[in-house]
Amino acid sequence: MAVRGVPCLVWCLRRVGASGDWLLLEAGTQVTIGRGLDITYQLVSKTCPLMISRKHCVFQQNAEGQWTVKDNKSLNGVWLNKQRLDPSKVYPIAEGDRIELGVPLENRETAEYEYEVIKDEWEKIRPFLAQRSDLGKAKSSRPKRKFSLGELETCESEGPSNSRCKRDRMSCGNEPLDKSWGQAEEVKQLTEKMDVKLPSPGPSEGDGAPVHGSPVHSKAVTVPQQDQKGSGLVESWTGLKKLRKSLEDTMKLKVKVQEKQTAVLNVKQKRRKCDQKEILVMEQELQELQNQLCMEQEHQQQQVEELERTFCKEQQKLEGEKCQQGEENLKEQLAQVLQEHRALMEELNRNKQDFEEIIRAKNKELEETKEEKEKVRAQKEEVLNQMNDVLENELQCTICSEHFIEAVTLNCAHSFCSYCINEWTKRKVECPICRQEIKSQTRSLVLDNCINRMVEKLDVEMKEHRLSLIRERKGERETECDGEASHRQ
Repeated sequence: MAVRGVPCLVWCLRRVGASGDWLLLEAGTQVTIGRGLDITYQLVSKTCPLMISRKHCVFQQNAEGQWTVKDNKSLNGVWLNKQRLDPSKVYPIAEGDRIELGVPLENRETAEYEYEVIKDEWEKIRPFLAQRSDLGKAKSSRPKRKFSLGELETCESEGPSNSRCKRDRMSCGNEPLDKSWGQAEEVKQLTEKMDVKLPSPGPSEGDGAPVHGSPVHSKAVTVPQQDQKGSGLVESWTGLKKLRKSLEDTMKLKVKVQEKQTAVLNVKQKRRKCDQKEILVMEQELQELQNQLCMEQEHQQQQVEELERTFCKEQQKLEGEKCQQGEENLKEQLAQVLQEHRALMEELNRNKQDFEEIIRAKNKELEETKEEKEKVRAQKEEVLNQMNDVLENELQCTICSEHFIEAVTLNCAHSFCSYCINEWTKRKVECPICRQEIKSQTRSLVLDNCINRMVEKLDVEMKEHRLSLIRERKGERETECDGEASHRQ
């Protein structure tokens, strides 16, 4: 990898635990990382292809020249020094920082892709750098033309020779199927590749004229267009349409599962105080989506097996034909179709295993969230019990055995309810506790405010009892005032 104008010291992402695949942060450029195609470095996980998003994160320099990282709304997130990044913010990075892409799988403490930010001499890090994925963008080949059913019918109307020439030029795109196969755009590409251009069954131009179609992935299939094979072509066309629709339904279910998993992860990160009912509802919804996903996988496998049986029947019919050349070509193409179907079944099984691994990881996170909420609830109950103990033992009047109402403090530092101590002084002018002479009474607003705030956290029955005492004592005080006023008159 030859780089001109690179300074002596360069920034790099050193992969932890590996002697290669380091990612160069080239000054003045934007470095994108993901499993897609139009990115700087392409990462495809061998253990879990869906762990890295199509465009997972972006590295670039800010106005001051400092390197920053941004999570591009990835599914499993970007972690900077064990803290998950907010997709809406840009975070600066420094030498020695640890960056993880995705979450650890079972029996692993760290993510598969873990990097350390380093700054070193160019000559030292050059042998360990990974190959950039965007160097081959300029190499583009002329795309092959795709024919639809309408164009095939037009070709047939123009004549046998002309239509046969156009059919021989038919081809489907040779783009490989993305292993992750996880987003809606990929589904669209996959279904377009599966859209087989089969002509409608009917009279053929001539015996032995091959018609080229598109299989599930990218190779052409030649099927002789004859009257006796019309029913087989219709069955193949119907089966592929059903498989295409089933794949679209599966991807919609996968998006729902990802949204639900993201919601569960947000519950853990925000540590919001949700009740047990909300957790149970989330578990039920997640379980329903998992069941639907399994059913869709089984349904797709049945459809693939049905297509295999259909093509096997076609193969048995063609074995009895006398046209040796057409028979050999058809057998070869049918074998290719069966091989592609088996590859599709293997891909579906791998994706199912990936989904199950992600669901197990999210379930583990949900269990950890439930345990943390139980700890918070226990701590809250302990605080309430301590508060009740303080109210019962420290903030009660020794005369009425109730919480202080309009607390007053005597010259001996003992506190009582204003109403209780006034009633007591009518009989004795001494402290009920220490028996010292009462010389002064001071209103304690701090005690009143403290008790009022603590009572607000108690149950409704306790609040009602305190309000009734306040009203009762207020009424007796007004009665005494009225009696004294009439006595003076």
